[in-house]
Amino acid sequence: MAELEAVIGLEVHAQLLTRSKMFCGCRAEYLGLPPNSNTCPTCLGLPGALPVINRRAVEMTIRTALALGCRIPEFSKFDRKNYFYPDLPKGYQISQYDLPLSLGGHLEFEVGGERRSCGVTRVHLEEDAGTLHHAGEIHTAKFSLVDLNRAGVPLMEIVGEPDLRSPREAPHYLRALRQLLLHLGVNDGNMEQGSLRCDANISLRPRGQREFGVKVEVKNMNSFRSLQAALEFEFRRQTAVIESGDRVHQETRGWSEAEQGTFSQRSKEEAQDYRYFPEPDLPPLRVSRELVEELRAGLPEPPLRLKDRLRDQHGLSEEQAALLTERLQDAEYFQAMVASGAPPRAAANWQIGPLQALCKESALAIEHSPVPAAELAALVRMVEAGEVSGTSGREVLAEAFALGRSPVELIRERGLIQVSDAEQMEAWVELAIQQLPKAASDFQSGNDRALGPLVGAVRKASGGVANPDLASRLLRERLGRGGE
Repeated sequence: MAELEAVIGLEVHAQLLTRSKMFCGCRAEYLGLPPNSNTCPTCLGLPGALPVINRRAVEMTIRTALALGCRIPEFSKFDRKNYFYPDLPKGYQISQYDLPLSLGGHLEFEVGGERRSCGVTRVHLEEDAGTLHHAGEIHTAKFSLVDLNRAGVPLMEIVGEPDLRSPREAPHYLRALRQLLLHLGVNDGNMEQGSLRCDANISLRPRGQREFGVKVEVKNMNSFRSLQAALEFEFRRQTAVIESGDRVHQETRGWSEAEQGTFSQRSKEEAQDYRYFPEPDLPPLRVSRELVEELRAGLPEPPLRLKDRLRDQHGLSEEQAALLTERLQDAEYFQAMVASGAPPRAAANWQIGPLQALCKESALAIEHSPVPAAELAALVRMVEAGEVSGTSGREVLAEAFALGRSPVELIRERGLIQVSDAEQMEAWVELAIQQLPKAASDFQSGNDRALGPLVGAVRKASGGVANPDLASRLLRERLGRGGE
């Protein structure tokens, strides 16, 4: 048989960070609330209740579409997508069908250091369904409980073209899309809690063939790892079906994390199965060119372009630039440090290392750090100038973070400015040699590791303010190894 290749397209659903739901005044934040408490007649679809369009959700969707290079038609409308499921209280979902808010576009992403591009069919807007809490695995659960708190939350769907050719590419595409949504501030990127969800369509065909094979949709993947694992499993499963001489059936399959495999859920629906028709309770949307250009002007720099610029402009490594542009706020904090005079590579190391660790430990985003960028920049400048040791700098940063104080003020209060006076340092060096004669002898005999305890003794004698680099140099000179 000819070698088979995968044809993969992703449908990504992103809950929008609005304060209220898509068509009513209930709050969009629903996690942690008592079941079915965040509802009203409108999101429950009760008789006589009429929907009202959330303008902020429309603007967020258009911003996302513009960032993906989509075309924004002047005219769009909402449609009813009819299907029955326990978490859909109205018996239909208000979505968009033939006249969505945007059409066409693409997303750039990286795989193994290489740039790829995947087309985007459309970005449209709809309402989310409720949630089902299953008693066990979805396909074996004895019962499920319905919670309608999520019903009606604004949901943006980004439909990717079938341009991905391997399961490995899929998580890279999704990571790049998630990063873009974070930079735009329209979604929180939380796959585990379901505010960012992904369905994958995969078919196989002989390599070189233009026609697509039979498409299978895979659902229930809540991480990048599970997305790749599900697609790899499905590639193996469909390959075995084709090689056995059987036909792949068009269907929707679920991913079981526990069993590390997919299972059949239902036959795959076609568009006509949903009986789409224009939503009679909502007016058509007319999007002015003025609004489109206003939203376009407010777009941030694309993540990949921002990464390239920080790397090239500040001499950062590829890894540093990638970590600093994971979120727009991270990049902004770094650029504020550099603008305050911190050397770029040192600023990157302090932000990615000690500061990020403190933020993670306190469950704080970096923009909420108690140590502003300008104050951390001042600390970095002092460490780089040799006025404060790196060890003392990290200790002061942790204290400043905990107390909400200025690191520089704490350094002055604690008397931590490093001493680099040669005469004073020589006295501490002599004391260290007297205290550790064996270490001094070992170092003179060529044991480089013995220098560490000696430098530590100098630092201890000084109360932690001796310049360690100068201490090391003076110890080498005093012990006859200064020219090495």
